Amino acid sequence: MGTPPGGQPLIYLQIARMLEDDILRGVYREEEQVPSTNELARAFRINPATAAKGINLLAASGVLYKRRGIGMFVAPGAEDAYQEGVTAIVSTNRRAVPWEVARQSARADLCAALEDLFRLYNAFRAAR
Repeated sequence: MGTPPGGQPLIYLQIARMLEDDILRGVYREEEQVPSTNELARAFRINPATAAKGINLLAASGVLYKRRGIGMFVAPGAEDAYQEGVTAIVSTNRRAVPWEVARQSARADLCAALEDLFRLYNAFRAAR
């Protein structure tokens, strides 16, 4: 759903991913302001509504929060959540959900993967 036939992710998802990567690399720290919709639109020569969609995706997932009249800021705990490897957007196929829901989903996915691996290992051992 997030990748059109051409193979490139949708632009608003690229914006969200870029901001996520910048948070991970420490470009933007907790409580620090991120570029505005208009700044992103000018920098990447895109429609401001597209930039806003990427920013709003991160805001809906709890990575960013809005200070009315000032701008968007990195939410407290966002860096820690990324460091744990659980990002609300990545682990839920780009749907914005609360952090705890994303964590639970990631844990369930990991448990299912480990069960599959254990089954394969046992099948391999039995075949030997």
